[in-house]
Amino acid sequence: MTIIKTRLIRIGNSGGLRLPDVVIKELDLTEDVEIEVADGQFIVRSAARSRAGWESAFQAFAEPGDDDLLDPVTPTTWDATEWEW
Repeated sequence: MTIIKTRLIRIGNSGGLRLPDVVIKELDLTEDVEIEVADGQFIVRSAARSRAGWESAFQAFAEPGDDDLLDPVTPTTWDATEWEW
């Protein structure tokens, strides 16, 4: 466990904390963080990446082979004349 004493700094009507670089690296913090207050503790962690785990979830969904479209494909004139690949 690492314990570092620091001070709150004023930022307008808010307060901020300066985190030493060693703490940022140890926790692998990114630009976006999540803050949680629980049981009198202030918890800071890297924010979860958007769509984290989606790729493996989609692969697991496709494994049984039941990921076919529910409705049949019905091409339109727009598909034939306007759509470009």
